[in-house]
Amino acid sequence: MTTTSTSPAPVSLYGFLTPKPGHADELRKLLMDLVELTRGHEGSLQYHLHEQEDGRFFLYEVWRSQEDLDRHNATPLLRTIMNALPEHLEGTPEAYFGAMRSSYPGRRDLT
Repeated sequence: MTTTSTSPAPVSLYGFLTPKPGHADELRKLLMDLVELTRGHEGSLQYHLHEQEDGRFFLYEVWRSQEDLDRHNATPLLRTIMNALPEHLEGTPEAYFGAMRSSYPGRRDLT
């Protein structure tokens, strides 16, 4: 018997944010405030913040579905933080979005 998964494919967001000179600490705090909060949201499979040697921040998120990501994006705290980011950013964030095509570890239904 062959079964077909009806589960949606996970989606991922990833990108780089460059702080304005003198704003790295403020930007780091804003982004760190998101980490544990976001990890607790329904459908959040991974949420990681990295700091590069060149001073840029790299965010990597994986969501169970687009619906889960949309629900996260609609939260008041995220909107507040997103509105505060431009004050601390040098230029526009370099951001990427896509559906995950490789299997997700431990979740056969997400392949």
